[in-house]
Amino acid sequence: MIVKVLHNGNCSKSNAVLEYLDENGVPFEIINIIEEPLSVQEIKAVLKKLNQSVFHIIRKNEKLYLEKYAGKNLSEEEWIHILAENPSLIQRPILIKGSVAMLGRPVENVKYFIDK
Repeated sequence: MIVKVLHNGNCSKSNAVLEYLDENGVPFEIINIIEEPLSVQEIKAVLKKLNQSVFHIIRKNEKLYLEKYAGKNLSEEEWIHILAENPSLIQRPILIKGSVAMLGRPVENVKYFIDK
């Protein structure tokens, strides 16, 4: 089964996971979330596969988050729209295999996910 990787080429963790998949012969498809931002519906689908709330995938150390969103009490729906408009705020990489997904960090967790 091909693993889909929600990826940001500027992210060292994301690049490390791609390298791991490549080295281990795991077929994968890269979805560059910066060049092709996810829609609101796609983010909701990913969250369902992660079995997590949107708050689990927000990068709270990102400059944009700290300057514009830190301390704001926003709903899950509002955050989903913010992430659709600002894909740099999405944790990455996110690996999707069929109906399940996981955050690809630490990279050690990726082996378990791939073998599962």
